[in-house]
Amino acid sequence: MFFASDNAGPAHPQVMRHVTAANEGYALPYGNDPIMDGVRETIRHIFEAPEAAVHLAATGTAANALALACYCQPFETVFCSPVAHIHEDECNAPEFYTAGAKLTLVPGGDRMLPEDLRRSITAEESRGVHGPQRGPVSITQVTERGGVYSLQELQALTGVAREHGLPVHLDGARFANALVALGCSAAEMTWKSGVDVVSFGGTKNGCLGVEAVVLFDPAKAWEFELRRKRGAHLFSKHRYLSAQMAGYLEDGLWLETAALANEHCRRLATGLRERGAQFLHEPEANMIFAAFPRRVHQALHDAGAMYYIWEGTLEGDDPDEMLAARLVCDWSVSSDQIDTFLSHLDM
Repeated sequence: MFFASDNAGPAHPQVMRHVTAANEGYALPYGNDPIMDGVRETIRHIFEAPEAAVHLAATGTAANALALACYCQPFETVFCSPVAHIHEDECNAPEFYTAGAKLTLVPGGDRMLPEDLRRSITAEESRGVHGPQRGPVSITQVTERGGVYSLQELQALTGVAREHGLPVHLDGARFANALVALGCSAAEMTWKSGVDVVSFGGTKNGCLGVEAVVLFDPAKAWEFELRRKRGAHLFSKHRYLSAQMAGYLEDGLWLETAALANEHCRRLATGLRERGAQFLHEPEANMIFAAFPRRVHQALHDAGAMYYIWEGTLEGDDPDEMLAARLVCDWSVSSDQIDTFLSHLDM
């Protein structure tokens, strides 16, 4: 009963087979391996972007921070949600890799609204040389609270960015989960909706540790390569990153694993609703934020369930106090795990 994080699940056997196959013989280093040539072309095909620059990094933090650095000067600011991963969970890596650019938090929740973004943008460049200049907008899809922006919502945000001549970055650590939820194409969720650069996640969805950065402006390719090298994120034995991504993309595995994770989440959410759990956010992909009594949490933990208490503490005097939890499903979660978890929800 492991629902703590989709980072914690196993790599998919198909991905592992590709890594094992790549371990035979020799290959040129630093991304010059022939596997990467195939990955590049496959991702270009998936995104309907034949000229796009495609590069790999081992972590989502590196992918986000290096991508933003290509679109943000040190004296500019990045506009993002107050709970964006680049703000809450990356230890100031975007500020570090941009050589000092700040983050401006757009008031509201996990899902930015166009009017709030517009107000935040127009509030900057109001102090001349003394204040930060306007920089890129960063959108998280799936959001950090499990929501999914519709294509119309994405286009409304990118439209505001375009009004001010600003580029748009999409943090797609759970890109495939969002795509499956929307039932659209990768192109529709990115460049056709006004996105300039995307972090295309693999780690949370069946890979060992690999993310692709897709820059729709090929003129940014060389700058990204230089920043990746300077930032110590260029792998010498790059073929092992390439192999993971090749296995992930083969026969649409990336969509299959995302669909499994989303379906597991729907099954779990349905069971929670039937048992009276209170939802903090509507689950739209593979994450749930729900509250149920402390005594139920305690019974679940005693039974071996693993997940995060989001608000409150497991220990306390009131057994009926409602405590919020975050539950995340990955592709490997079984129906038996979900059913066993739900069997302990006696409210």
